[in-house]
Amino acid sequence: MTLLDLNLPQTAADVHELDRSDVETYYIPGGKVYERFFECPLDYQHPSDGRSVRVFARHIVPVGKEDQMHTLPFLLYLQGGPGFECSLPGSIKSGWYATAVAEGFQLLLLDQRGTGLSSPINADTLASLRLSTEEQVEYVSHFRADSIVRDCEHVRHALCRGRAGAASRKVALLGQSFGGFCITTYLSLFPGSVSRALITGGVPPLVDHPDPVYQATFRHMISRNKQYYEKFPRDVARMHTIIRHLNATDVTLPDGGQLTARRFQQLGISFGRTGGFDSVHQHVLSAASDLEASGCLSAHTLAAIAAAQSFDANPLYCILHEAIYCQNGNASRWAAHRIREECFADEFEYRWDRIQRRRDPTAPVYFTGEAVFPWMLDDYAELQCLKDVGLGLAEYTGWGQLYDTDVLAANTVPVAGASYYNDMFVDLRMSEHTAQSIAGFRQWITNEFHHNGLAASPRVLRYLLDLLKGDITDL
Repeated sequence: MTLLDLNLPQTAADVHELDRSDVETYYIPGGKVYERFFECPLDYQHPSDGRSVRVFARHIVPVGKEDQMHTLPFLLYLQGGPGFECSLPGSIKSGWYATAVAEGFQLLLLDQRGTGLSSPINADTLASLRLSTEEQVEYVSHFRADSIVRDCEHVRHALCRGRAGAASRKVALLGQSFGGFCITTYLSLFPGSVSRALITGGVPPLVDHPDPVYQATFRHMISRNKQYYEKFPRDVARMHTIIRHLNATDVTLPDGGQLTARRFQQLGISFGRTGGFDSVHQHVLSAASDLEASGCLSAHTLAAIAAAQSFDANPLYCILHEAIYCQNGNASRWAAHRIREECFADEFEYRWDRIQRRRDPTAPVYFTGEAVFPWMLDDYAELQCLKDVGLGLAEYTGWGQLYDTDVLAANTVPVAGASYYNDMFVDLRMSEHTAQSIAGFRQWITNEFHHNGLAASPRVLRYLLDLLKGDITDL
């Protein structure tokens, strides 16, 4: 006898997640959006300790297929970061979304825990927990890839409940940048839950600490800086003017942060994206023009610089960044800062007195790339409020394993990845080593795109899908 036979109301637990009537829905071009929230344990090793996080997933079903939600396969997209949420697409009729829909998928865009609508980490939310600094460090330690993947499993179980056959309960994965790191953790922990995996610009280095990563990426940044100044040779003198001014003057940004010389150098993170040289040049040109005209930086220039730097809006990108490389109890201890000072101090010098003492004081001042430094906890307004927890996380040694190399070596999940020859975020040689360590991995190495290839062209996802199908064999 069923609940329907007894004419009794179903409880919320009895209603399938896909059939809930209280989920907010609306349409965008090409798809119907369902905004879903899931309650997940904070610590999966101790799920009954009463602590939880709320995880948000934006579920998009192609228009006209709303009645097929229980049978359409899911493609779960994992965003780059760490610390960035998934934005709502304006349409799924173009870009990689259209490619995925044409392949027969419904889409899941996850705000990874700590980002967006998924129990976001910021100064206010941490303060509201009323924890000591040590307790805050322990709390944030649960926001890495291993926990993100377990959240994905929680969501998968809820959405695929009741499907006939194990194959229909699997999900396909697409990961951009850090999302590819998460996929590699997924393949280590739950390979039986994955139908196929696609990684773009995010085949991770299988390291236990971040030092070798920054040894490689600082060298990439030297190369990118040389290319930048070849394109904009007049920016050499402009940068000297700007750096000299920022060393001599306290400059406050509209949000209360400080625009220091070392922070201005961080604009170079855009060098890794399509059009990045041009965007940085506009900041340099605007700042130098301001100084020539009035001797100070205009509100317009300062607002543009602040908008180009996302560390305040996405603080996990700073305080948890180096921890994504830590395993086996290794602390990061501000690896990028150490490597810069020990190996590349002259090339990336920002202190004007030391620049003048270099062998060639007229040489270019180099921009830095994707790297975080302890002084950011002083220069950025939001990060100032997270200084203690940021410093604590840099010394934290409780990190567990993210990757199981034995499981990866025995992998049977179809997996393909795009690695970019000029990628300054993820070192190609390290990615090649990882690809060779995962059984069956099909790696596409190309110089057509920068790190943001997935967003720049739908060809990237189409190529990887065809690669897995065997339609492309000339690698």
